[in-house]
Amino acid sequence: MLHRVLLGSLERFIGALIEHHAGAFPLWLSPVQVQIVPVTEKQQEYAQELAKKLEAEGIRTFVEMKNEKVGYKIREAVMQKVPYILVIGEKEIENEVLAVRSERGENKGKTTYNVKTSDFINKLKQEISEKK
Repeated sequence: MLHRVLLGSLERFIGALIEHHAGAFPLWLSPVQVQIVPVTEKQQEYAQELAKKLEAEGIRTFVEMKNEKVGYKIREAVMQKVPYILVIGEKEIENEVLAVRSERGENKGKTTYNVKTSDFINKLKQEISEKK
């Protein structure tokens, strides 16, 4: 007798994949690739515009709109194992840069680094296409 359970094997595969990565999926597989954290309500409009720009490039983005402290928002994103966290404040808007926080890769352990929006999008697209 042959027995085939397609869903059972798929569930086991997904479970093994989650266990292997400990929930920290690579960028190309992560459900939320970039989380944008505005420092105050003043930056929320800019954060929404940035999210639209990223989503137009095919990058899965989430904007944290809770009225909480920045540290709390960042901690929540780290706990969710989001690959890249963008902290948007007045200085970032004025200088037209992004404060990027990465919990993996070459920048692990560094708090943040600044980069131009176009450079960041190109870096993400390259990382996704190479399936790093």
